[in-house]
Amino acid sequence: MPKIIFLPHETLCPEGANIEVEPGISICDAALQNDINIEHACEKSCACTTCHVIVREGYDSITEADELEEDLLDKAWGLEPESRLSCQAIVADKNLVVEIPKYSVNQVSEKH
Repeated sequence: MPKIIFLPHETLCPEGANIEVEPGISICDAALQNDINIEHACEKSCACTTCHVIVREGYDSITEADELEEDLLDKAWGLEPESRLSCQAIVADKNLVVEIPKYSVNQVSEKH
């Protein structure tokens, strides 16, 4: 089974995380199932950029981004060549190293 290594994030997973996942799961769902509460304001419908992540290792093994995701990523904070929306990036059979950016762009935050 592949693993996702989440690099430390100040608030979401200060110690980082190393989780085993089934192929076919999105990075977002894998995080949420393991108590890494990555933001997903559009409920994983590929309509925002709050679940933006950077795939530091294993990028070539995940599903390719479609045009809608690419257009949305242009609006993400801290965009890099290996950026993906975690709700759209599906894990294959290789390990991943994932960084959750420090900030996200959320036009309508319900956390006051």
